[in-house]
Amino acid sequence: MATIPIYRVIFHNQNQVYEVYAREIYQSEMYGFIEVEEFVFGERSQMLVDPAEEKLKNEFAGVKRSYIPLHAVIRIDEVEKEGVGKVIEPKGDSKIANFPIIAHRPIRDSD
Repeated sequence: MATIPIYRVIFHNQNQVYEVYAREIYQSEMYGFIEVEEFVFGERSQMLVDPAEEKLKNEFAGVKRSYIPLHAVIRIDEVEKEGVGKVIEPKGDSKIANFPIIAHRPIRDSD
């Protein structure tokens, strides 16, 4: 019996690092984004409640699909089983930085 793969996605969001687990990930038709679907939260053990994971679960409640900019993605791993989703707050002088974004300026005619 084939198992359904689970992916761990780590990305930047508003000066925080998010780690979420999902069953579906693919490149979006919107240029520069990946799509993440079927989030997995605490399905292994319903007995223990992790407040950090509950906060993340509430943030993604009702979200069918999430579009994450490619430049915000740190890493995507296919894992054997889901872990605990979390939001990591940078401490002090963090060495984590977003990928530089190159903004294209429109060409203007000189008068």
